[in-house]
Amino acid sequence: MASPGRDGGATGGAGSRFPAVDVDRELHPGHNQHVTVDPISSQVAASVEDKEQAKRKATVEEERKQAKKKDTMQTLKTTFIVSGVIAAVAVAAFVVVKKLRQN
Repeated sequence: MASPGRDGGATGGAGSRFPAVDVDRELHPGHNQHVTVDPISSQVAASVEDKEQAKRKATVEEERKQAKKKDTMQTLKTTFIVSGVIAAVAVAAFVVVKKLRQN
């Protein structure tokens, strides 16, 4: 059976010692203002976040380029269609005027 030691730990039957426990910190974890952060995992998380942000930025930039290219092609296509319609109307008007002069 375990018996309490001098520092609040307990000794087992084989003589192994358990570390003392800060009861207040364990029962009220919200009051602990001294949070230890593992610097390596923090750097890894920051690195992953930076990579994801760079990837998102590259994706947004690529989408902007595609949208601009699509907009340029759409403008060119519209210009050709409007020019074709104007040419067709001009030819039709020329044919009508020629027919009226013949009569």
